[in-house]
Amino acid sequence: MQNPMPMFGRSLKALSAILEKAEAHCAAARIDPAVLIAARLYPDMLPFARQVIIATDTAKAAAARLTGTENPRYEDVEASFEELRARIAKTREYLASHSDAAFEG
Repeated sequence: MQNPMPMFGRSLKALSAILEKAEAHCAAARIDPAVLIAARLYPDMLPFARQVIIATDTAKAAAARLTGTENPRYEDVEASFEELRARIAKTREYLASHSDAAFEG
């Protein structure tokens, strides 16, 4: 099997860039970042922060399952743009720690 983690890594990098743009928008428009982080695009959707948490959880769980390793546990307490970007960075580091050989078999 080919290592699918670069795809997750690219997606998470794009998500981190989106967070940077959202933070800049909050600063320019004088919006409290907590408001945007807690926002829902639609009433039945989870808040934005939870969407980021789910994206990182999906990526790290896929890596763990496909390589037969333990899925790292995160606290799921991120409440700022900085904390969300740090979570994404930590997940990208975890994904990059798996060699292509880990996905064979």
